[in-house]
Amino acid sequence: MSLAALRETIDLLTTRPLLWLPGLACGLLAALIWIVFYVSGAFFAGRLLFFFLLVAIFFVAATYVSIRDEKPTVADMARGAKDYYFRLLTPTLVIAFGIVLVFVLVILTLAMFGTQPDYGILTFLTFGIVLPTVMLTYFYDCAVVLEERKVFESLQRSMEIVTANLFSILLFYISCFIIFCVTGFAFFVAWTAALADRLEPITHYNDTQLAAFTIDQLVPLIGYEGFIVTAVCIFAAVAILVPLLLTYKACYFKIVAGTTVPIQQMIGEYDSKGRWYKY
Repeated sequence: MSLAALRETIDLLTTRPLLWLPGLACGLLAALIWIVFYVSGAFFAGRLLFFFLLVAIFFVAATYVSIRDEKPTVADMARGAKDYYFRLLTPTLVIAFGIVLVFVLVILTLAMFGTQPDYGILTFLTFGIVLPTVMLTYFYDCAVVLEERKVFESLQRSMEIVTANLFSILLFYISCFIIFCVTGFAFFVAWTAALADRLEPITHYNDTQLAAFTIDQLVPLIGYEGFIVTAVCIFAAVAILVPLLLTYKACYFKIVAGTTVPIQQMIGEYDSKGRWYKY
């Protein structure tokens, strides 16, 4: 399934240029976050990152609409993204609220017994709560746009697909991780090669200096030239990864959803003779 979806992804990206528009927009926003960080620091960049996450949902919806429709135009993508924006935002907030609520309840429970959360506990919560939740609900956005599901129906549909195709889903997750790592590493190599002279002093750092090295020290080290190169690399990496991963996800969802029958909940009751009556 993963290979078939990847082949369809490549075909769509080569035959539908409009699929690259959301990636270009997200790339510009990601580069803007880096520019704000470079100019104003982490405080304003963090606020802009939150805004970027909200805007990204619009481009996610636009991508899925472009994949779903046969011959979409820019106007169709924009109209569809506007129609599906809040339908995607709502389950996103439900998932985020659920994760935060569990974190808070666990931390409060530990505090009642006099235990302070440490790195080990937070790591356990991350891999024990966040990771399974994200994996189970990963396809909710596809269910909303491609199958016209409502908020909780989309979450349920995602869980149905993941649990019914667990091995195939794990292969898909691994494929996405490999694509992300290969693309990211390629741009990291290009960034390092372009700034080799400015990064050369880092090669002389000892283990203590490397352990204490932060991004705040990196910014003045790379200078203005490094600032421009970093912005370009961030833009290009995001512009490629966003349409590639979203299209791959939608294509895989269409394949796997066709083999997963939704669970129908029957509402009714039995009479005194054991006969079933549906409401």
